[in-house]
Amino acid sequence: MKPENKLPVLTCISEEMQTVLNVHQDDLPPWPPADDVKAMRQHYQLERRFWNLDAPAMTTREYTIPGAHGELTTRFYCPEPESQATLFYLHGGGFILGNLDTHDRIMRLLAQYSRCTVVGIDYSLSPEARFPQAIEETVSACQFFHQHADDYQLNMSHIGFAGDSAGAMLALASALWLRDKRLDCGKVAGVLLWYGLYGLQDSPSRRLLGGKWDGLSRDDLKIFENAYLRTAEDQESPYYCLFNNDLTRDVPPCFIATAEFDPLIDDSRLLFDTLRTHRQPCEYKMYPGTLHSFLHYSRMMRSADEALQDGARFFTAQL
Repeated sequence: MKPENKLPVLTCISEEMQTVLNVHQDDLPPWPPADDVKAMRQHYQLERRFWNLDAPAMTTREYTIPGAHGELTTRFYCPEPESQATLFYLHGGGFILGNLDTHDRIMRLLAQYSRCTVVGIDYSLSPEARFPQAIEETVSACQFFHQHADDYQLNMSHIGFAGDSAGAMLALASALWLRDKRLDCGKVAGVLLWYGLYGLQDSPSRRLLGGKWDGLSRDDLKIFENAYLRTAEDQESPYYCLFNNDLTRDVPPCFIATAEFDPLIDDSRLLFDTLRTHRQPCEYKMYPGTLHSFLHYSRMMRSADEALQDGARFFTAQL
């Protein structure tokens, strides 16, 4: 048996993070086995319903649009008054879980705090759809709305990408894809990245952190990666291992947010150090005492609400 040389994370987290872990939802069945993706998705959606309650009310509009791989569902979150820009949101869930409903509260708050239209993209999940399909779908949605901005009452002169966890990787990968392929979808004013993974295969934080409390052991991370990637060679793609891309030039301003006890925190630290070294505009903030996925828990966690406000502030400052 492999040794588990882990930090005693559950004795280190903040009081509000511990309160979240102590919440018991009576109607939830046990977490299903890792090979039952359908049951995992259903469980994840049920569990997130509680945390999405009491979100701010605002106008929402849902559209099915043509995408790179067939029809694609999108949802607009429209604050009042007139939107300053359009922010495309990619949800987390390890590439295999999540949808527009599981991240509804996050997108509502981001729209409220930024005063921008947030467009959630319901990209295709793995393992049914593998790398780089989710990126291609995101880019095709941006292109479609850029071409039909007036029809959908969107301000596409300035856009941004945002995401949490796997969605953060998709957000930055999509921005780099637009840059590398010279696709015009409006000026990419900023990218908001909450506790993302950016391609490291190993790191101190992955060794010391991650376990049953967050579902991010090294074995868990490998399951997500194997479901998402087509081949082992995809690990080195500049749109999966983003450190293999050119981060020395023309990277949109990046807000890089981390959770203190997240096994993926070293991905974000390296991203920030790389961008800063090459004088690319970026800001880094770590939220003490938190675990991966804490952004979902703004009903109980002040730090989660703060993290969304910080990202919104960063984005609007770029406009």
